[in-house]
Amino acid sequence: MSMKTVGEVAQLAHVSVRTLHHYDELGLLSPSERSQAGYRLYSYDDLARLQGILIWRALGFSLAEIASLLDDPDHDRLGALERQRELIGRELDRLTALAATVDAAIAAHGNGTRLKETSMFDGFDPAEYEDEARERWGHTDAYRESARRAEAYGDAEWTEIRGESEAIVGDLVRLMRAGEPADGAAARALAERHREHITRWFYPCSPQMHRGLGEMYIADERFASTYERQAEGLASYFRDAIVANADSRRSEAPNPSRDGPVSDARGTGSCWRGR
Repeated sequence: MSMKTVGEVAQLAHVSVRTLHHYDELGLLSPSERSQAGYRLYSYDDLARLQGILIWRALGFSLAEIASLLDDPDHDRLGALERQRELIGRELDRLTALAATVDAAIAAHGNGTRLKETSMFDGFDPAEYEDEARERWGHTDAYRESARRAEAYGDAEWTEIRGESEAIVGDLVRLMRAGEPADGAAARALAERHREHITRWFYPCSPQMHRGLGEMYIADERFASTYERQAEGLASYFRDAIVANADSRRSEAPNPSRDGPVSDARGTGSCWRGR
């Protein structure tokens, strides 16, 4: 295979050139060679690494988690692919069951009948998100603090939390549609408001931890689809605003013992235990 330019790789992988540059800057995917003019040139092995990165992202892993997996001295590509396939299989099973539930609801609505109450919620088990969060972040102070606070909240608190979250998303949509840049002062202020919302209700959210959440909002389809339903491009816009805000607050160093994104799988950006 001939070496590929960054533009060719972007077209092949359906990502932006900016994304590839970002991966290079992070050390996540650096091209094997450079042309005499200094342009990035990617080998087949580079493309294989990019494939792995994009699969992990589609499965909801943050860039920091992906870097840790790929740079592990014991990393085994075949083992990683097998694990990815297992995770994809679980998601396919869940979505297949959920699709059957939706199909049944459509049919019942069209026929003027009622679904059996025992099968109305097949395919959706919020506990699986809790299990996923516990597996990935259960060792962190952030997860434990979030779980402790959420356990104590009643309907009034959850109503307020959802109201604040919906207001933030609504303001975000208005900013984007008004043409405000994601790295502008208004968008950064809104991202900070979101970070403070998480800190107030769930756990101390450092700018770096918030940045990790922002990456998750585009990497995890569950989050991305929630924002995209509000406005096309909103997930990326929100991520960019969060990144810009985090960059402007670099002096607020994260605490490694606390960091570990904990967020609602339905996209409120608050806590995995969202109700």
